[in-house]
Amino acid sequence: MIFSSSVFILLALPLFLAAYYVTPLRHRSLCILLGSYVFYGWWRLDFLALLVGLSAFSYVLSKRIVAAEDGRHRKRLLIVGVAVNVITLGYFKYFNFGVDAMNDALAMLDIAPLSLWHVILPIGVSFFIFHCISYLVDVYRGDAEVAPRFTDFAAFIALFPHLIAGPVLRYKDLAWQFGHRTHTLDKFNEGAIRFTMGFAKKVLLADSIAPLADRMFEVSNPGFVESWLGVLAYTAQLYFDFSGYSDMAVGLALMMGFRFIENFNQPYTSRSITEFWRRWHISLSTWLRDYLYIPLGGNRKGTLRTYINLFLTMLLGGLWHGANWTFLLWGGWHGALLALERYLGAKRASPYPRMIAWPFTFLCVLLGWVLFRAHDLHGAWAIYRGMLGLNGYAMRADTAWATTPFELAMVVAAYGVISVSPFLVRRDFNPTALQPTWAHRISPALQVGVVALLLFTLTKMIAQSYSPFLYFQF
Repeated sequence: MIFSSSVFILLALPLFLAAYYVTPLRHRSLCILLGSYVFYGWWRLDFLALLVGLSAFSYVLSKRIVAAEDGRHRKRLLIVGVAVNVITLGYFKYFNFGVDAMNDALAMLDIAPLSLWHVILPIGVSFFIFHCISYLVDVYRGDAEVAPRFTDFAAFIALFPHLIAGPVLRYKDLAWQFGHRTHTLDKFNEGAIRFTMGFAKKVLLADSIAPLADRMFEVSNPGFVESWLGVLAYTAQLYFDFSGYSDMAVGLALMMGFRFIENFNQPYTSRSITEFWRRWHISLSTWLRDYLYIPLGGNRKGTLRTYINLFLTMLLGGLWHGANWTFLLWGGWHGALLALERYLGAKRASPYPRMIAWPFTFLCVLLGWVLFRAHDLHGAWAIYRGMLGLNGYAMRADTAWATTPFELAMVVAAYGVISVSPFLVRRDFNPTALQPTWAHRISPALQVGVVALLLFTLTKMIAQSYSPFLYFQF
């Protein structure tokens, strides 16, 4: 079940909210848990068992970590917990990739390929395993207390607004809210508005641009116009698809009384890659910093190790996104740029001259998205050649015929929204603060406008074909 579906919006969500608000406060975690399990099990019941099993395992192990008096024993328990989660993630995400790589190597030696089973990737497995790992590490460090009840912890892991594609949250950020969150009409209205805005981003912008981006990336040996049009379309599609999902997740959480951290903060206005990663997928970048970069040594072990740690963190972050050489190179590209900017002295300010800081950063992001979107290295190389004009300049006739004025207009509209959005955000906006994002009471006129937008987006969604969120594949 996905947020941008008629089943969820017209049936599942109203039924869940009705059940949630008639449930006594002390039992609402159980209501969240059951509702989230239905949400996830709607796809496959066998992978629901995986979610339940990892939740139970992590919770029981966290209690043993706290109860252990010997420091070495506590550390061993942590290693076991992290290892079980990482091995589970590795099996589901990288088994097929490993077999394919092995068969490629065997083919070079004229040896018959291995014939093994194909592993299906459970939806959202990367996210809920990251949540389990951060919980165990925080409990071990003393940064978080063990959840008082299994239902609270399991509800946190399975909380359906962030279960499938984030934001990547930490139990310590929501622990207090499980027992003391407030439910007000203003908060519910704020959540409904955020959900509707994210819904519109996904359906009206991302899904309208998606056919154009897909078509250009499928062209063999694309020309200059086709390559740049495809990359620009995908850059906008990915942003509105993923930030739209994050808005919907934040909005759903607000309807349930929770306040999540923000996941995006105008990333395409960044003036360096360092700044970009403070604005794009904020919850993941902070997770990688706290649970990978810092444990690797961060910037505490000398200048050279700092560069290496930055590169390794992003390399592994790229591999986390998918079992493909393209993701590995995408992570390495960003890791190398972060290391370069650290060398140039970029911690807060951009290291580039003012006049080129933004266009150069945006170009670096675009070049990275080619690897992120391409099916393989051959496809990425074809796009790069096209961007340089090495495959010709004009758009071929069949591609031009299939490209509609509506698609082009939506790309222009998307970049118009990206350009205007920074002027609509409060100057004191802090994406990691669990604070209200609306400083005033929501007016009736705004509510009427949101309802109209919701109805229009629903109509568009019902009329178009199914289009899952891009980050569901990770």
